[in-house]
Amino acid sequence: MTGFVPVMWSVWGVLVVLLLALKVYTSKLTQNEDDQIVLDDSFDHLKSEQAAIMAKVNKIAPVQRIMLWLVAAMTVVVIGYYAYDIFNQFQ
Repeated sequence: MTGFVPVMWSVWGVLVVLLLALKVYTSKLTQNEDDQIVLDDSFDHLKSEQAAIMAKVNKIAPVQRIMLWLVAAMTVVVIGYYAYDIFNQFQ
């Protein structure tokens, strides 16, 4: 089972790096988002820009949620592996 440990940690590391990359990308997208929008007709270009930003963020949100669950599941696998290993050492 010694070949399993490097693969397990590699998968966990790749998932964490992908999750962090998605978080950074989302942060960069929302960097230019305004908290308030003036609803005057002369600011239609700003409303369309904000809507485009939110559309991109909303498209990424499910992927980000799935990645978060995958990282959590892989963390449980890592903890479970070491708990199982410790349990077997004391038998």
